[in-house]
Amino acid sequence: MSFLLALHKLFSLDTLDSRFTASAKTPPKELSEASIDPAKSPDPKAAAHDQPFRGVLAQPSRWRTPEFYVYYFCFLTIVPLMFKAVYDVSKESDPNYPKFAPLLSQGWIPGRKVDNSDAQYAGFRENIPYMVLVIVLHPVLRKAYDSFWKTNTYARAPTSSSANDVLTQSISPSAAADARIGQRISFDLAFSMGFLLALHGISAFKVLLILYINYKIATRLPQSYVPAATWFFNIGVLFANELCHGYPLSGLASMLLPSSTAVASEKHPVSSNWGIWLDSYGGLLPRWEIHFNITMLRLISFNFDYLWSLNQRGSSPIELDSANFSERDRIATPAKPTDYTLGNYLAYALYSPLYLAGPILTFNDYISQCRYPLSSVKDTRRTLLYGLRFLISLACMEVVLHYLYVVAISKAQPTWEVYSPFQLSMLGYFNLHIIWLKLLLPWRFFRFWSLLDGIDPPENMVRCMSDNYSALAFWRGWHRSFNRWIVRYIYIPLGGSGKSKTRAIANFLAVFTFVALWHDINLRLLAWSWLITLFVLPEITMTLLFPAKKWRDRPNAYRLLCGIGAVGNILMMMAANLVGFAVGLDGLQGLVRGIVGSWAGLAFLAAACGALFVGIQVMFEVRESEKRKGINLKC
Repeated sequence: MSFLLALHKLFSLDTLDSRFTASAKTPPKELSEASIDPAKSPDPKAAAHDQPFRGVLAQPSRWRTPEFYVYYFCFLTIVPLMFKAVYDVSKESDPNYPKFAPLLSQGWIPGRKVDNSDAQYAGFRENIPYMVLVIVLHPVLRKAYDSFWKTNTYARAPTSSSANDVLTQSISPSAAADARIGQRISFDLAFSMGFLLALHGISAFKVLLILYINYKIATRLPQSYVPAATWFFNIGVLFANELCHGYPLSGLASMLLPSSTAVASEKHPVSSNWGIWLDSYGGLLPRWEIHFNITMLRLISFNFDYLWSLNQRGSSPIELDSANFSERDRIATPAKPTDYTLGNYLAYALYSPLYLAGPILTFNDYISQCRYPLSSVKDTRRTLLYGLRFLISLACMEVVLHYLYVVAISKAQPTWEVYSPFQLSMLGYFNLHIIWLKLLLPWRFFRFWSLLDGIDPPENMVRCMSDNYSALAFWRGWHRSFNRWIVRYIYIPLGGSGKSKTRAIANFLAVFTFVALWHDINLRLLAWSWLITLFVLPEITMTLLFPAKKWRDRPNAYRLLCGIGAVGNILMMMAANLVGFAVGLDGLQGLVRGIVGSWAGLAFLAAACGALFVGIQVMFEVRESEKRKGINLKC
């Protein structure tokens, strides 16, 4: 029983992110550091359901009903067959094996090769030993730095009741917080500069120049010009980074000294062209422009948080307990005017644990946490459990890459006709799972590093990829910190959902066009963004045609109706994500032709829809069980 309790704690939402088990409006003093007590079952009416397709109140548990025993049987039989289908086409006996075999590498599991053909994940996987070294070194250096400067003295409690004994009196909480943020920022800034030089070498100065120009846009331009200038500059930098390939200095040298450099380069190409010589010091990650997209989000966050703070300074002052800010307060409440300095800005934009991949913190939230650490980071046990969850996810990814070669198969452009409809669908399905895992692992690794360092950013992945049935809810839970950033800095300033669905769809299209361009400037991702917008329309339409409030007296009928609609939703989401991040339009066409090009394929499609329906009913019940505990993730 103790093992089961420990397992439950390990995989609880509270361990994943304490934000999931409490309202964003709840101050830290009211939050418990333990998981929500399952015995405390709130009034179902207090936990209104806010899921797309559904709006009914929490229903009694169905886990032990005959209906769900049938679903358990389906899971026990179908899921192993899903893995077997992809394992079979990954064998050496498969006709397409000679095509994708060159993409495989030697694995560490005896008798198995590893599919390390995804360049994005391969970069993370191969650098894990170095990142582990940094994640150990960083906290040690901070403790040594804090110990040298004796930072604990500014928060020490008084040891004497004598009013005249000034030396033993503690300073005010506000002054202690100011001392703490000064101490943290000074270390963050120093370490970040060294980290940036190690990562990008000479290109670190290119990054700093972009950051400096953005800072001047926020602090020197008239307020009315700052929003447009910020967006124009940062989006322009994205395009320039892509088109100019990170601004190699060899090209600059050729422009400044074209004739002499060209002649000299023919004889001594490296030694005579100072640009080539400088470019050779590119650090561990010479292609800095690939990782700059995340940094750009922080630049926009600083500029707008600073601009909005100026607009609020003239309002009536309100006495706030900064030490007890809720999450919403930390994001919405401006920092002190003295906090918007160049040093604080650089420390935030280059904060080492979150620099390469996020998750994304707003500037206001970062400053607030530097002053007053959250209770969640003080719970060492929770942080270690979170690290253990990362290791379990990493082990899952390693097993999948050693036994299911779906990435290599899709890259090799195989003869799709040799696969059965079931195998084709599973190739697409597990391709999406690997995409989910390859994003989840870096995000959790860097968030774990940040938690160890005393800063708690939002968790990016709320649910497993296979635990989603709504396009709208899916994007709330996939790259969650990015979604929240988009809502704060793009969607709401554009007008949000507005007063009409047409306005909401237009804003949605604008948002996903930005998301596509932010990821990469190519036609495939633009097609993905427009497909996502198109596939959201049926969900919005069905929500309007079948409002939940009209089905309160028929919850079971509504649940089954929602399940049917959600099957279509999942198929469309899989298609859109395969286009954007896996096989592209041509690959998707090959998959679809193989599945629906015969009567056997259509029969399989019908069976697959039935299996999806079973999975969706389990997803519904998972959310109902969360509601019975007072949790509503809206995803």
